Amino acid sequence: MLPSLYFATLSLTALPWLPRSCAQSSSSPKPSLLLAPAAKASNAPVSAPLNPSFAGFGIEPSNLFSFTGRDEVNELSVQLMHNLADYAGAPPHIRLGGNTQDYFIFDASHSDFTCAKNLQSTAQGTIAADSLVIGPTYFEALERFPKDTPITFGLNLGYSSPDYIDKIVAAAQAAVEGMKNVKLTSFEIGNEPDLYLENKMRSGNWSGQTWTEEFLDRAEAVYNRVLKPAGLPAKFFEAPNTASTIGTTFEISMLVANGLLNGTSGNDYVSIWNQHDYFYFINVTPTPITLDELMDLDATNKQFAYWEEQVEIGLDNGLPYALREMSSIGPIGMHDVSDTFGAALWTLNFFMYTATLNISSVQMHMTDNSNASAWQPVPMYGSEPFVRAQYYAHAAVAQIVGNGNGTTQIGVLNTTAPSPDYAGRLRAFSAYANGDLQAMVLINSKQANASVSNKPSFTFELNLGSGNGNKNVFLSYLTANGSDSLTGVTWNGLTYANTDGISSVADDTVTRLRTSQSGAVSVPVRDSQAVVVNLNYLLGSGVPAGNSYKNSAAPTPTSGACTAALTGAATTTLALAHSVDCGTAEESGSAKRTGEAEARRTGNLWMMLVCLLAVMLGFVYLA
Repeated sequence: MLPSLYFATLSLTALPWLPRSCAQSSSSPKPSLLLAPAAKASNAPVSAPLNPSFAGFGIEPSNLFSFTGRDEVNELSVQLMHNLADYAGAPPHIRLGGNTQDYFIFDASHSDFTCAKNLQSTAQGTIAADSLVIGPTYFEALERFPKDTPITFGLNLGYSSPDYIDKIVAAAQAAVEGMKNVKLTSFEIGNEPDLYLENKMRSGNWSGQTWTEEFLDRAEAVYNRVLKPAGLPAKFFEAPNTASTIGTTFEISMLVANGLLNGTSGNDYVSIWNQHDYFYFINVTPTPITLDELMDLDATNKQFAYWEEQVEIGLDNGLPYALREMSSIGPIGMHDVSDTFGAALWTLNFFMYTATLNISSVQMHMTDNSNASAWQPVPMYGSEPFVRAQYYAHAAVAQIVGNGNGTTQIGVLNTTAPSPDYAGRLRAFSAYANGDLQAMVLINSKQANASVSNKPSFTFELNLGSGNGNKNVFLSYLTANGSDSLTGVTWNGLTYANTDGISSVADDTVTRLRTSQSGAVSVPVRDSQAVVVNLNYLLGSGVPAGNSYKNSAAPTPTSGACTAALTGAATTTLALAHSVDCGTAEESGSAKRTGEAEARRTGNLWMMLVCLLAVMLGFVYLA
């Protein structure tokens, strides 16, 4: 949207002198909850400042070319990554790892944009640890992602033939030399070694202790032969990269006792803890899964309770903790559950929740055939490439994180539901920038499918403190027709093209509310919807000074949000006239956003007249 048209979409709820019947539709009383976030981060339990690359992706190594393209660039993937970099101030962190990293060997003579079968494979494993070959083109393809995209690169631990050191050194050397545009930040050695007996990568006496010995052996070789000559530090490795630690010998405290952090020859190698999880895993989790169960956010806390302990233990041992492989449903999602808008709400909540645990980075795992991937990069299942609902949650998180320009901290508020209908369905997170309260993230995950008309809403009664009294707040919506929607999702009024990933404005309504003198404001959130309430300006309407990426990916409103309300009344009138000429379509579906003004541009002449009257009354009011 052009900057000059910012107030053309100003909601009439911003005009305090208008009759309430003009500003919003009447509705029956709705359930509500009072929340009072601290005005200062120093007075609240909040996360450490989030890295702009916090909300990232995992890409299965054998699927890299599907996401980047082979001989030709996959423009959809590249643009979707650029969008998030623009919003957050840095590209999302990518972990290039998974089962198939333990099948790869590097061959400098392999020049095709493929992962080729190794016709001379001799290694062990249910799928042999040398069954695939990659070459320099693998890194050429990876270089297509935005500049300085942080990369955690998976090296092969499964391979254990006599030349294993030479093989892992060759792959590490190729990675160091091949990444010039993107930024190699760490190696992980092996994927989920706690499962090596099951997948026959190892036999006999295999435990956390033997893994520690093998990890240190390989880390020392890679450091001495690759990292040190390149001027890179010894602490360049992520460990232990496990699928689980429950009932195994791979708990963090056990590995520390095994000497993992002692290193070798005076060098420490572990820079960060790296573990994996899924909310639900097909053929592993014993009970079925439904969309409604996924949207029960209390279930996420229960499922992750053990990992909360591991996070705390990891941090207590002096290293950051990353969740490098995560998803709603593994291994490849479930149609009509993990690809729905309800799953996008789950994703938004999960990122906010893990931030409050001081998890430093979360990577949502992607394969080209997964219904849980944020986008489908290649034709699959009879469909052309397209953007899934989950991507919109990533866009929301990127703008929330980028809003603080490297200072964003997240806190969680108690959202115990006042009625059983909303038990497990409400979440509220506070977001701080430069130590001050800047935004609230409000999630209502009560399932309301697209077929339901007149969807209910829940009202969050916010008390933002007297220091935020008489201030404007702007609402950004993560919304769709319903929880089961696969398409029609918008974030902050934006939609992303399935062809090239470029954003466009689907709904340019700007909803502005004003706090009372004491800082109180009521924010209704429709069932199956999320709202970000941002103080003083619309989220994403301006890039904080110092962001390394310019916010050019999204046509969002200008940051001139504090212009006089009288000007807003006048330009709103002009905008309504303009909408008659342009024929701007209504939001699809029968249910409008709760609390939005009736000034959604319907093109009705009587509304234009009412708003002209409002301008005249405004002059009288101000006089």
